[in-house]
Amino acid sequence: MNNAIHPAYAPVVFRDRAANHAFLTRSTMTSEKTIEWEDGNTYPVVDVEISNVSHPFYTGNQRVLDTAGRVERFERRYGATS
Repeated sequence: MNNAIHPAYAPVVFRDRAANHAFLTRSTMTSEKTIEWEDGNTYPVVDVEISNVSHPFYTGNQRVLDTAGRVERFERRYGATS
């Protein structure tokens, strides 16, 4: 790889603020904030709003929409044509 055109690829901690969960991985993202990790080293930390720990799809808290009720309400409101 040409060092002049590629961003630096280094260890970074991603912290999910909603679930209070963090994980260490490698990324090209950087941050001014740092955190001391479990291994005793200090890494840059990137705060994220949502991850697999707090996402409704992965946690099983996903809402199921009542599509039948919505269709009936639409037909009542605007009239069903048959």
